[in-house]
Amino acid sequence: MSPDGGLRAALASDRFVVTAEVGPPRDADPDVIARKAAALRGWVDAANVTDNQGANVRMSSLAGSVLLRQAGVDAVMQLTCRDRNRIALQSDLIGAAALGVRNVLLLTGDHPALGDHPDAKPVFDLDGVQLVWTARTLREEGTLLSGKPLATRPSWLIGTVENPFAPPAALRARRLAKKVAAGAEFVQTQYVFDVDAFARWVARLRDEGVTDRCAVIAGVGPIRSLRMMAFLTGQVPGVHVPAELERRLRGVPAHLVEEEGLAVCVETIQRLAGIPGVRGVHLMAFGRDDEVPDIVRRAGIRPDRAPTLTPAALQEGRQ
Repeated sequence: MSPDGGLRAALASDRFVVTAEVGPPRDADPDVIARKAAALRGWVDAANVTDNQGANVRMSSLAGSVLLRQAGVDAVMQLTCRDRNRIALQSDLIGAAALGVRNVLLLTGDHPALGDHPDAKPVFDLDGVQLVWTARTLREEGTLLSGKPLATRPSWLIGTVENPFAPPAALRARRLAKKVAAGAEFVQTQYVFDVDAFARWVARLRDEGVTDRCAVIAGVGPIRSLRMMAFLTGQVPGVHVPAELERRLRGVPAHLVEEEGLAVCVETIQRLAGIPGVRGVHLMAFGRDDEVPDIVRRAGIRPDRAPTLTPAALQEGRQ
């Protein structure tokens, strides 16, 4: 794997990593990805490209990832089990490697009933743990699940997701340990608003040796309004907003809630950076990519994260 910038190089260093999230458009306009990349370039080590997030049809994560890399931001291609059987999953993984995608984030995916095509038939031939194991098999064993060999092995960095706040926390730690055993090298978590509870969860991971084998990247994001807070706590499974934070946001005038939410996000990043075993943050800005540089700057994270991928990195994909 080339050392020329990107997520792998960042995790191999000792600095605090920042990733962000890019939602592809609901059309075929490639300039949407280019504009999002322009806002993030130089401020993040990589950006996820979501895979029909919320079971809503968007440009494919593979196409979005290629466009993001062309725009100079290292891409993390999300791939879900919802819409593909094991044949299609392996095909997309191989195709991503051929097109130079260097990082994959593998997850089960939201049920179609939650999205804009509720009558679509769900697949779920594999689950998230099995998909991680599949990617590792392609990379490490050089074979398909059928046993047939690959002449050229892919070389992605393999990631997964976890929700520390979905009870019971101990079960979530063990579940992540299973994903790491299957081959996950980094994990991005659900939103962290309760830093103390998250620190206890990470301590459990350290005790089980998980943080020695897998980089923990904590999910963060600004709460812009009381309505947004209600949505997160009521509609997004496993999101926990502590009572103290809720009182703080309710205690400011309505027109100042957004700024207070940004301040909370910055403070959260700074506190997370002090937790042993936490390697970085995954910044989810709800489509407001323009806010990412300001949040990163205010958190005191130096803005020197490979403003563009080098030509060598852009050509990489088959090594």
